[in-house]
Amino acid sequence: MEPSFSWETLSPSLCICVSGDHRFGTDAFLLSAFAAPRRKDLCCDLGCGCGIVPLLWFRDQPPRLCYGVDIQEDAISLLCKTVDKNGLRDRLIPLTADLKALCALPCGPLDLVTCNPPYKAAGSGILSDQNAQRIARHEVLCTIGDVCRAAGRLLRFGGRFCLCQRPERLYDTLAAMAGAGIEPKRLRFVQQRPEKAPWLFLVEGKKGAKPSMKVEPPLFIEGEGGFSRELLNIYHKEENR
Repeated sequence: MEPSFSWETLSPSLCICVSGDHRFGTDAFLLSAFAAPRRKDLCCDLGCGCGIVPLLWFRDQPPRLCYGVDIQEDAISLLCKTVDKNGLRDRLIPLTADLKALCALPCGPLDLVTCNPPYKAAGSGILSDQNAQRIARHEVLCTIGDVCRAAGRLLRFGGRFCLCQRPERLYDTLAAMAGAGIEPKRLRFVQQRPEKAPWLFLVEGKKGAKPSMKVEPPLFIEGEGGFSRELLNIYHKEENR
């Protein structure tokens, strides 16, 4: 029997199919906005889940073509429904594949690769009883090194790789990117409020670039009356309600 699913509205002309196992949070919106593809770009989102990161690009300035890759067939089934519902065939291509099996991925050279990877390193944290949550949250099927090597294989020279991760994984992430030939170039921390420590970071690397990284001002989640103005813009909301 097919798992139950529901629809969530992202814009007046765009909706996404989700399930109890495959949903999305604020980090997906932040990563999608941070990556900001251009109209001519060829893109790929690794570990796409229900497809939220690439789908958000189709609200404003959609790229020329995007692949959504996930190892979980039920996640790709949701993305297929979303693609059909929104008339995105030949623009957003779902693909069931293991990112470690590089021959199964779309061949480069791509302009942009994104990933919202598992945050917990292998052997750390309490594993969920639910398989989908274990895969999404813990490095049980892939490591940050696997993700970066896949991105490095897919990208053209000068192509961009964007991901989000927890601050405690900063060293692991930057080292894995550099080891895959992707030079970290842009880093931004996300804080709930100015007085709080960061709970997330966003990083962009470029394949084959020279060392030199820009640290951008932090992104604040909360502002006067609720969400910050920047987060409202990312959510496509005019005001807090």
